[in-house]
Amino acid sequence: MDRKREPAEPAEGIGVGKGPGPLFSASASEWRLRDHTFSLQRPAVMGILNLTPDSFSDGGELPDLEGAVRKAEAMVDAGARLLDVGGESTRPGAREVPEAEEIRRILPFVKEAVKRFSVPVSVDTRKSGVARRVLAEGAHVINDVSGLSHDPLLGEVVAEAEAGLILMHMRGTPADMRSHARYDDLMGEILCELEAALGRARAAGVSPERIALDPGIGFAKTAEHSVRVLRELGRVRTIGRPVVLGPSRKSFLGKVTGRPPRERVDGSVAACVLGFLQGARIFRVHDVREVVDALRVAEAVEGEGIGGAVDRAGGAPGLERLGGCAREKEAAKGPEGTREAAG
Repeated sequence: MDRKREPAEPAEGIGVGKGPGPLFSASASEWRLRDHTFSLQRPAVMGILNLTPDSFSDGGELPDLEGAVRKAEAMVDAGARLLDVGGESTRPGAREVPEAEEIRRILPFVKEAVKRFSVPVSVDTRKSGVARRVLAEGAHVINDVSGLSHDPLLGEVVAEAEAGLILMHMRGTPADMRSHARYDDLMGEILCELEAALGRARAAGVSPERIALDPGIGFAKTAEHSVRVLRELGRVRTIGRPVVLGPSRKSFLGKVTGRPPRERVDGSVAACVLGFLQGARIFRVHDVREVVDALRVAEAVEGEGIGGAVDRAGGAPGLERLGGCAREKEAAKGPEGTREAAG
């Protein structure tokens, strides 16, 4: 039972592009995680594992290690390329969990997951003490919802381990963030504050190639703010780092659809596809299989299609992407290269 589980691969030729798509920044196509490079030429789905009693959507679902490992195994089989485990709820109004309790909740799973699965393990924590323990056990990424504003030592701990780091945009803390959802220039302020978080990480010694950025949908943002962030997500890519998107089952989807958290799967899928079209490449979700399938379709449409790139099949590079009109014009050219010459 200690074999490494590989993520499920799509069927040959279906939505598996080898180059950056038309909306993808090549500068953010790789992410350094400890001793290896994680490719983002393909979208990466990150499965959420909340080992908490009070998370907004799935709190208390995974009360023991065995259940958490089974859930993680199902996510990897469904196509998750990363796992993200957390021991402290960050839902609106949530109170901080003591460090020792957070470690107790997640450390056994991290130890088991690193041994059993081949995909990187991310830990959702704001605390340097928690990060130090899980990184010592082999975790690959620290996902900090505070953007290094909560614990001034966290950046140094990540830098020492040469781990990956997700910096999320949030104001205040989960307990009071709703009161901070006030903006004069929503996207401008989010970009400025993400750049400040990036500066804190670099000052702590974290290399830029190890950093990914999350605009923090639902964190110190109203439903209307979250919709606008999704609409203008492409602006986050201008910072030059991979973009993480976490819309899964969140309250803005409930505001739009009128559905409770467990019935927001379709809305979550739609948000992820829209995020992909805006340049996001890492998707933190509860419903892995549904999002993986949707992103494969989106990738096929935006990238090389079902049959693969034309140049791999021996045709003219890029010609198929120009559409039927371009193909017709090429076919109509005569010896002199024009339709008139042929007639």
